[in-house]
Amino acid sequence: MDDLLARLRAGLPAEALITDPDITASYAKDMAGFCEAGKPAVVVLPRTVEQVQHVMRTATALRVPVVPQGARTGLSGAANASDGCVVLSLTKMDRILEISPVDRIAVVEPGVINATLSRAVGEHGLCYPPDPSSWESCTIGGNIGTASGGLCCVKYGVTAEYVLGLDVVLADGRLLTTGRRTAKGVAGYDLTRLFVGSEGSLGIIVKAVLALKPQPPQQLVMAAEFASVAAACDAVCAIMERGHTPSLLELMDRTTVRAVNAMAGMGLPETTEALLLAAFDTPDPAADLAAVGELCTAAGATEVVPADDAAESEMLLQARRLSLPALETVKSATMIDDVCVPRSRLAAMLDGTAAIAEKYDLTIGVCAHAGDGNTHPVVCFDAADPDESRRARESFDEIMALGLELGGTITGEHGVGVLKKEWLARELGPVGLELQRGIKQTFDPLGLLNPGKLF
Repeated sequence: MDDLLARLRAGLPAEALITDPDITASYAKDMAGFCEAGKPAVVVLPRTVEQVQHVMRTATALRVPVVPQGARTGLSGAANASDGCVVLSLTKMDRILEISPVDRIAVVEPGVINATLSRAVGEHGLCYPPDPSSWESCTIGGNIGTASGGLCCVKYGVTAEYVLGLDVVLADGRLLTTGRRTAKGVAGYDLTRLFVGSEGSLGIIVKAVLALKPQPPQQLVMAAEFASVAAACDAVCAIMERGHTPSLLELMDRTTVRAVNAMAGMGLPETTEALLLAAFDTPDPAADLAAVGELCTAAGATEVVPADDAAESEMLLQARRLSLPALETVKSATMIDDVCVPRSRLAAMLDGTAAIAEKYDLTIGVCAHAGDGNTHPVVCFDAADPDESRRARESFDEIMALGLELGGTITGEHGVGVLKKEWLARELGPVGLELQRGIKQTFDPLGLLNPGKLF
């Protein structure tokens, strides 16, 4: 420990090192439950690429594990510390280095907050579409590390589609530049995509070149009430089958609606079994909402209410963003799943989740990026009750098994981390797992980067 701190201090300013155990303990884990976390030896908050390189060279020399972190808003334990590790928090590397309206790119450091970037590029008539629910606090580096999604993915896609190039500090301290600044480029293997979603297990992202889009018109939102989740899912399929391109298409089940009302007094309709939110940011959003409203009515919607203006639209979006925080108030603990299935199997996924909730006698609320088939079943339980905690864990596993059975994936946007690494092996299969471990070995032969995650 003394040798580690002495070597780190040789290349870092004093304020970049945190050794107080009460403070380092606060960096031990992200927001995931049921995930083990160790005690870090030290927390480092670098401000420059050279400082990150110094940390990695020191860690390699002493064979000390390094756990990179952003804002720790993740939900899979991917940022959890291991005993005796260096926690490398990138939150102080928070500069927007460049915004180019001509090239439609932004160059940023990993600690830039998602919402900060969105507002900055908005001043140039541009937008950075990926918008996780935690966008006001999550960092771009964390978004890239977990390949995060958000509410607008149904039209604009996920984080991976906006990462053009990266600067990455490798385990041995070397600096690797991947990708490009150009609109097109196919030179060599796509190492950029390899790092997106790698959860800090292959290298430390210290700079990113991000694609931007023109700022779309102000979107309008519509809410449709349904007497069953299955009917709401039928409406989702009809909307997508007819070729509509909503800017978001979100679903909240009855449990979620009631939780949001209880926490924030939003006045959402509590008698509905499913509330579907659709939005368009087209030149004539009212016409698009009307067409989608007709499809919802045909699918069995009991009421369809388009927002009158931007303020009412924002209120509905805020209700959806509050879904996960609201469900966290139902019981003392939650497990948030992240199963994504083909849209055509969405109803089967949600009906199956309801059956699992009944089987285990648990409250499981579901909100979903319905247009993507990405569901977030939230298992609510009393952490002080051992039997209920056991049932929560078993139900969580059954939900993932159901997703794979329906042709889906165990994680659409939250990542694997500690929480789902046993299930990753099942999804990849033995050949896929062997090759992915080989990639890890190539980039990190000593196994120092974020050990215990993914595999």
